[in-house]
Amino acid sequence: MADPQPQHPHRELSILAGAPPVRPDHLVTVADSTAALDAYRRLRHEEFVVRQGLFTGTDRDDIDDDPRAIVLVAAAGDGTILGGVRIAPVCAPDIGWWTGSRLVVADTAHARGVGAALIRAACARVESEGVLRFEATVQQRHAALFRRLGWRDAGAAPAIGGSPHLLMRWSIDAVQRTVEATKAMLADVLAPLGAQAGGLGPAGFRGDDGVPVPHSDVIAACDAIVPSMVERDPEWAGWCAVLVNINDLSAMGARPLGLLDAVGAPTRSHLTRIVRGLAAAAAAWRTPVLGGHTQVGVPAALSVTALGAAGPAMPAGAGRVGDVVSLTADLGGGWRPGYRGRQWDSTSRRSSEELVAMAGLTARMRPRAAKDVSMAGIAGTLGMLAEASGTGAELDVAAIPRPRDAAPGSWLTCFPGFAMLTADDATTDPTARIPAGPTSTAACGRLSAQPGVRLVWPDGVSTVAVASTVTGLGAA
Repeated sequence: MADPQPQHPHRELSILAGAPPVRPDHLVTVADSTAALDAYRRLRHEEFVVRQGLFTGTDRDDIDDDPRAIVLVAAAGDGTILGGVRIAPVCAPDIGWWTGSRLVVADTAHARGVGAALIRAACARVESEGVLRFEATVQQRHAALFRRLGWRDAGAAPAIGGSPHLLMRWSIDAVQRTVEATKAMLADVLAPLGAQAGGLGPAGFRGDDGVPVPHSDVIAACDAIVPSMVERDPEWAGWCAVLVNINDLSAMGARPLGLLDAVGAPTRSHLTRIVRGLAAAAAAWRTPVLGGHTQVGVPAALSVTALGAAGPAMPAGAGRVGDVVSLTADLGGGWRPGYRGRQWDSTSRRSSEELVAMAGLTARMRPRAAKDVSMAGIAGTLGMLAEASGTGAELDVAAIPRPRDAAPGSWLTCFPGFAMLTADDATTDPTARIPAGPTSTAACGRLSAQPGVRLVWPDGVSTVAVASTVTGLGAA
């Protein structure tokens, strides 16, 4: 007699697979159809105009006509719209300041969790859009829900229809996360090197892009490329190894003399591709690779040391409270394929003449302090310059030079190709000594007495980008 088939053939897997997933009773999506948008607007009218009487006749406003606005809706399994919320930029052009508004739920007694799901979805969406400041004007009776979800009070807001409202802000910590992932551990890790006489460079240059070699006018800099990048994009890794070192020398006001490389690769073909990228960049910046070390049959790895001449070297740590901060950047190009939002490629499309000219800009400017923008991004690198100077910093968000295709949050946290931060006294025009060329320069901040980096917005509000020091290495 055959064994009877079990009624639940997969039950024996439950210990390994866990309980079966619970299907949600709603799904939050972008309202990309006329029917979904109309349903959302009907819910708004019924709630805010008819039931609560907050508006007379209609609750529609200019945001509804803004093509940049995004409406998120919660839909039941049968397509019924259970609620929605809209998010939109405050300024034109967009500088990374957005608001959420007109959050509505059809039946709060039975559509449990829909409001919270819409709020969470709105927060996630604005962060994916590269937003740096996100706020909402909330009815006072709903403020507790927002607080439970991590929002913070930002002050009183004007009453609407006689109903008291609060301004609430969602903390976006993209800059802080970038700093913590790339630089925050340096003081502890490098402590044994700093304990040695002369370790981590002479006074005034600790934590700098390069370092003056004792008893010479030579500046040395060294950078390694992330191994995963060397593995998957070897030519680009070779190009970037030269780029970041030339940028380091440029920030020091140094003229490049030559490069040394250390290259490892699993196969000859992979090694050839890395070297091809190195050679192309070395030729473009007219800086020869003088020698180094090459090994095959090992995991992919690449680091480059650059040697330059300067007189005298320009430190990153010479800024003073009150100094004006300027950004000089090449805004051409676009996101490197495969690195969208993380690496802006402006240099691979430039001529050798343009690249060499940009490399010499900082030496021509001779600012009080200078630092090239690294993997900590614009805001994080400014934090490093400020820390080395024993100051804090403020960035005027609306004044930062930025490519049209780069979202504000991405631009402040990415590696931007060629970008230099400088600090000088308020009487110095940062553009006066820069010849016509591919770069854009603008004063966009100042060094302050308060540690960390703060973003200053057109309405005078400042938000924290970096809470304190970046590296922990302290003043240079």
